[in-house]
Amino acid sequence: MTDGPVDLVRLERDGNSVVLTITGTDSAGGAPGGVLTGVLVVDTRFVKGSLDLWVFPEDLREWQEALDALDAGQDVAWREFARGPALFVERDGEEERARVTVKDTSGSLTSVTVTVPLVDSWFDDAYARLDLVWKTWPPAEGGR
Repeated sequence: MTDGPVDLVRLERDGNSVVLTITGTDSAGGAPGGVLTGVLVVDTRFVKGSLDLWVFPEDLREWQEALDALDAGQDVAWREFARGPALFVERDGEEERARVTVKDTSGSLTSVTVTVPLVDSWFDDAYARLDLVWKTWPPAEGGR
């Protein structure tokens, strides 16, 4: 277990970043054992914003599936139908980069797109971050 926040998602390059930091747990989410609390931060030279959100066990499972699809070269949508912000990642053809769009359709009605690298080494780090979140907060409903 860690003693502090854990970055579940960290996509960044040249002043552009999209980071989802898991900050703790909340028993008010309605899920057995509670839910994770987090903050999603988008930071560019042009715009900066953040949103607090809940992350449920199914969100973590869906992030695993999204990582698998991205690693296979596919575009992904994560939390597209969840309350709160959604994350869309589009691979940029042969280049090792991606367009990442954060859409907040339930709150601010705002979206922002940033371009970030998506190199092979990023995937190892992304899977390790997900594993750390699972170890830090094992769900009450029977695991992954």
